[in-house]
Amino acid sequence: MDRQRIDKWLWHARVVRTRTAAAELATAGHVRINGRRVDAPSRAVRPGDVVTIALDRAVRVVKVLAFAKRRGSADDARALCEALEPPPPPAAGRPRGAGEP
Repeated sequence: MDRQRIDKWLWHARVVRTRTAAAELATAGHVRINGRRVDAPSRAVRPGDVVTIALDRAVRVVKVLAFAKRRGSADDARALCEALEPPPPPAAGRPRGAGEP
């Protein structure tokens, strides 16, 4: 396999819980492949592509590494992609020892 449908890949990579939810994300335009908006769940994704997914409260940026023939465990899903988003910034707050809250 040198390519796979984006809805199927998102489901196999466990980005979403159901393939229907993956198809809805793609149809709604919440998925980008290499910076280009996806308008159909049948759009193909290839190894090396960068996929940006706008979820409810977060945006995930992942690089496609491999495909799966069926949905596997969470460990199997981690092998399908590499996270590209930077780690979250440290929590801003008061410095230690700055007095009572």
